[in-house]
Amino acid sequence: MTRSTAFAPFDIIEGDRKKGIVLLADHARRDLPEEYGSLGLPAEEFERHIAYDIGVETVTRELAAALDAPALLAGFSRLLIDPNRGEDDPTLIRQLYDGTIVPGNYPMAAEEREKRLDRFYRPYHDAVGAMISSVAHASGKAPFIFSVHSFTPRMQGFIRPWHVGILWDRDDRVARPLIDMLAEDKALVVGDNEPYDGALRGDTMFRHAIVNGYAHALIEIRQDLIAERAGALAWVERLAPIVDAIDRRPDIHQVKMFGSRTGPV
Repeated sequence: MTRSTAFAPFDIIEGDRKKGIVLLADHARRDLPEEYGSLGLPAEEFERHIAYDIGVETVTRELAAALDAPALLAGFSRLLIDPNRGEDDPTLIRQLYDGTIVPGNYPMAAEEREKRLDRFYRPYHDAVGAMISSVAHASGKAPFIFSVHSFTPRMQGFIRPWHVGILWDRDDRVARPLIDMLAEDKALVVGDNEPYDGALRGDTMFRHAIVNGYAHALIEIRQDLIAERAGALAWVERLAPIVDAIDRRPDIHQVKMFGSRTGPV
């Protein structure tokens, strides 16, 4: 099937691929192709966390610049299709999300589901795989993959106490030092596999890092802390030296198979 080039499913930020770092942002954008309109939703729904990870595009772009590392951002809203889910995940295309019904996603014909996979989801993951391979080739070592996300301060009535969370499965080569270094700031509440569990079969980290034995972690920053540019830049200033220090650890650029808590890899 021919994939559409009219709507860019991803955006590449160039950097020094010899450094061995890949930055990813699965939920950086809230864009939709013109043919999908607003999926039947009012404009204010696209200001919410259900449409994208607020603040992440700025953090990722500025972190890439600070590290001189390449990054790849998904170019479409997670309401169209969620690139951080496996193809068989029931939340791949949400019909209901945090109290909001998505009319454009219900009912979902099999043909439409396949169309979205082929035009948006798969090109994004093809690009992620190509960038990781390119970084591996340029650096001559296993890449370090760092995925940037953000989370809403309040979900289903629960006020989340964390400022930041680190998600991981069984490979703690990045997660453990990252948690420890962030926790050195006593003003921060750092979540270990909070507010979500990092073991999600078929997600981006599973698909591109875990199955290949690449060191990785997913960071979740609370959205109210990075919604404004000043806050996003403050987090980049905090994260850049930490990520750089982790990149220099001797075990980070080795292939090591840890498996997954979700089952056989």
